[in-house]
Amino acid sequence: MDVQIKRFDKGLPLPEYKTTGAAAMDCVVREDVIVPAKSVAMVSLNIAVKPPKGYFVFLAARSSLHKRGLMTANAVGIGDEDYSGDQDEYKAPLYNFTDASVEVKRGERVVQMMLLPFDRVSWQEVDSLDTPDRGGFGTTGI
Repeated sequence: MDVQIKRFDKGLPLPEYKTTGAAAMDCVVREDVIVPAKSVAMVSLNIAVKPPKGYFVFLAARSSLHKRGLMTANAVGIGDEDYSGDQDEYKAPLYNFTDASVEVKRGERVVQMMLLPFDRVSWQEVDSLDTPDRGGFGTTGI
């Protein structure tokens, strides 16, 4: 699938798959950022993307991010197909859960992205779903 992408700093690589079996592409940070202890800082990901019609960008933390004392503050990010203007640079809010500042350097890989299809729903409101209850949220065990 061909997808339009704009880089803000052409000295940094485009998002890329790091292995042949990778499902997601790693994104890099455009500028050095200090994330203060117990705080959130936004990091710019150097790209604006125009997903094809019916697709969105899904952003998630790289599995190694926690080793730095960081996690994404919003768990995952969603880039809607209409968030695709020339200045709509993707960003990631990083939360530092340590007691010391953490420096994130230009070019570091902090999040990964996937392009996924989506469907729009039309609600059909009913008085009953005609299926048995399971017993409540979390009832299948730990």
